[in-house]
Amino acid sequence: MKYVKADIIFPEDLLKEIQKYFHGGVVYVPAPEGSRKKWGENSGSRTKLGQRNAEIRSRFESGSTINQLSEQFYLSYDSIKKIVYAKK
Repeated sequence: MKYVKADIIFPEDLLKEIQKYFHGGVVYVPAPEGSRKKWGENSGSRTKLGQRNAEIRSRFESGSTINQLSEQFYLSYDSIKKIVYAKK
């Protein structure tokens, strides 16, 4: 997150109004609801994990055991179990 000086981005009258409530500190201004992205959307991690989990489910349905999948994907037995038995 980048630090930006308030006097650069806010109009003077708005800045004075904000200073009535808070001054001399750092304030986080969140993005509006609905414009926030979910975890991993920017980096593509969410997509990659979804593809990996689909592959795990496919192999499980084709006969691979949870132990085999655990070794192949370097995940714990419980992690594989959660993936293959998750509600779709």
